[in-house]
Amino acid sequence: MHFISQELEDYIEQHSEKEPALLAALNKETYQKILLPRMLSGHFQGRVLSMLSKLIRPMNILEIGTYTGYSALCLCEGMRKNGQLHTIDIKEELVDFQRKHFDKSSWGKQIVQHLGEATAIIPTLELQFDLVFIDADKENYLNYFEMIVPKMNKGGVILSDNVLWSGKVLEPLQTNDVSTKVLQAYNQLLKNDPRIETVLLPIRDGLTVSRVL
Repeated sequence: MHFISQELEDYIEQHSEKEPALLAALNKETYQKILLPRMLSGHFQGRVLSMLSKLIRPMNILEIGTYTGYSALCLCEGMRKNGQLHTIDIKEELVDFQRKHFDKSSWGKQIVQHLGEATAIIPTLELQFDLVFIDADKENYLNYFEMIVPKMNKGGVILSDNVLWSGKVLEPLQTNDVSTKVLQAYNQLLKNDPRIETVLLPIRDGLTVSRVL
């Protein structure tokens, strides 16, 4: 996931907005108690998500893939006063951990947790979204995109994480590597789909910003 030196990454963090105390505590507890803590968005990407949300000023946000809730709280920072964030995850063991930190924030009552398969839950959400963050199983990225585009408001933004996949998108494709194959197809779709305009940012493991036309 690291395409630049650790020293340069440290410099970038030092010259970006400071990580809020609540998120720093969530970051620390994730590393202490939860498996695969590198899945956390972290300080720099979190500030990018926060800034994008503040620029968009969304009413309704959808997050596909919650993990421990760090990115959800970052996205809430730009949410309108009466807005909602709906977040979907398949891991039941993380629900209480997420909720504990959500309720410590200013947005606890505005965050709706959904437990289960996102492909089953998304069709039940009778909302139009201004901002969507896709950060779940890579094999379903194409499916998620097709399911959420009709639920996007014009001018809404779809953020897609891990689209560089540790550089594997440039490597010869292995026969059994489904995730990389899907991400290659997904990146091509985002580039060519006439319903959106897209820029791929080399932030951490790759973050695509797609604006719905």
